[in-house]
Amino acid sequence: MMTITAEASSVPGFVAELVRAANEVDRLTAVEIESLLLRAMTTVRDLREQAGIPRSGTEDDAIVRLDIVAKGVITFSQANISATLREAADMVRTLWIIIDSGTVVSLGPASAT
Repeated sequence: MMTITAEASSVPGFVAELVRAANEVDRLTAVEIESLLLRAMTTVRDLREQAGIPRSGTEDDAIVRLDIVAKGVITFSQANISATLREAADMVRTLWIIIDSGTVVSLGPASAT
């Protein structure tokens, strides 16, 4: 599991790497793209866990979309891959900001109004 203290400097660096890759999709191989997306999925899962965000496990989960693109890189357009890499960067950046702020998500039963 990624810990904030040990990996603190690598998260912003990884976000930058994802954005750079999104801007240069034409220079990357399918294997490089798949590797970046798989790293993003792992990072998002770890950061979600640290923030107290439970897994949804549904097809609407953004991690599922990353997985679909990662496994089928050659079937997607460069524009779609670029958008997916940007989405991954945004998820990692947003989760990092939440964790860095000390916010912990706590989900309880929904209240009837």
